[in-house]
Amino acid sequence: MSNAAVDKNKKTRRSGNGVKSAASEREAAETRRAVSNILKGSAGNLVEWFDLYVYTVFAAYFQSHFFNATNELQAGLEAMAVFATSFLMRPVGAWFFGRYADRHGRKAALTLSVTLMSAGSFAIAILPTQEAIGMWAMILLVFVRLLQGFSVGGEYGTSATYMSEAATSKRRGFFSSFQYVTLIGGQMLALLVLVILQNTMSHESLVEWGWRIPFAIGGVAALVVLWLRRSMEETVSAEQVAAANKPGVAGEAQPGTMKLLFTQYWKPLLICIGVTLGGTVAFYTYTNFILKFMNDTSGIPKTQTSLINFWALFIFMLLQPVYGMISDKIGRKPLLLWFGITGVLFTWPLLSLLAGTQNPIFAFLLMMGGLIIVGGYTSINALVKAELFPASIRALGVGLGYAIANSLFGGTVPLIGAAFQKADRIDLFFTYVTVAIAISLLVYIFALKNKKTTHLDTEQGHAWKGKNSEAEDQGDDKKDLIDA
Repeated sequence: MSNAAVDKNKKTRRSGNGVKSAASEREAAETRRAVSNILKGSAGNLVEWFDLYVYTVFAAYFQSHFFNATNELQAGLEAMAVFATSFLMRPVGAWFFGRYADRHGRKAALTLSVTLMSAGSFAIAILPTQEAIGMWAMILLVFVRLLQGFSVGGEYGTSATYMSEAATSKRRGFFSSFQYVTLIGGQMLALLVLVILQNTMSHESLVEWGWRIPFAIGGVAALVVLWLRRSMEETVSAEQVAAANKPGVAGEAQPGTMKLLFTQYWKPLLICIGVTLGGTVAFYTYTNFILKFMNDTSGIPKTQTSLINFWALFIFMLLQPVYGMISDKIGRKPLLLWFGITGVLFTWPLLSLLAGTQNPIFAFLLMMGGLIIVGGYTSINALVKAELFPASIRALGVGLGYAIANSLFGGTVPLIGAAFQKADRIDLFFTYVTVAIAISLLVYIFALKNKKTTHLDTEQGHAWKGKNSEAEDQGDDKKDLIDA
């Protein structure tokens, strides 16, 4: 080989290495930016769900101050009824914050939602009891819970949208899974506070005034997140905000409006509801109602059930990014099928065995088995829903679809479970959960396709295609969306 040819090869290699180096640096910069934004977005999600779950975790200690104090089961039923009422406001919150996020930006909507949650937590921390103001205590508690339900209704859809848009295209499953990492983390922190207080305070003090502490903690934490969210990057384009706020044109639907959602994207909205139905029932069964279920049905002491729940949720939280990474390799649909099929087959046996055991270790293994199943849904469901809608209607579509299913089915799980417990027909509750999962399984099978080009692909980069040219990607994406 001539010296000229050797020099040419060296220059080519240097040029190639330079291109690779530049591409690697660009990818690293995008990853750092995604990590920063997702941490700020997910921190608020953690606090919002901590504030929400503190209610059910500490319900056994404060329910006598607001509800029927003569009958523990009746007081528990009334406490869960109030928990369910907060879900009535979720569709309203999803509509308000989803519209707000699509028209004014995700950052503004997320900042407002965490502000309202902070106000609600502080209010419960200082709320007078029925010994002081009679029935007004319960009325005020219901009002505050409605406010928090309104806030969380907006948080889910907007944060799911933001985290999906802020993620890098090839790692959307991994990054988006942190929504449920923080959601589960919020409940886990609520349990941790319970365990700490149970071991540092007497039962009498915890019942008398100690239950107020976690609500105060949640209020303070929300203020910290409010400060963090001020530095989040916006993922909504200036063009979309401008289009949303200009005077409407006859016959045209503006971004972030119900008209646009119901006229052009009603099918994805129905799919979003169907994807959520079984998953939200299973999630609230194994993470929320399970504590009361073990206390009342299994007969395991409260101090032990708190530890069981804490460590099971801790492992469950760590599994979310693992499921997310798997979805980035094999697609989203296989994980949903895992949840649907195993949920239908094993929900009844798992819950039935859990109802009959008084062995804490066996109870932990049973709960963990249920959570491993549910992980196929929780880790990627927010991303699956975000992929159904374009940016102009994504926050509203995701938020409203989730909120409708969550309000009707997820939020009522503790109430339905408590009612079946009181009627001594807990077996019917097992059937209810199984049927809900089966309905969603049909949606996963017939309404979703694996590794299909989505709106997020055309907006943020394709998750599955190789290193094709930009023109090829755009042409393929447009064709796939037309076929859809």
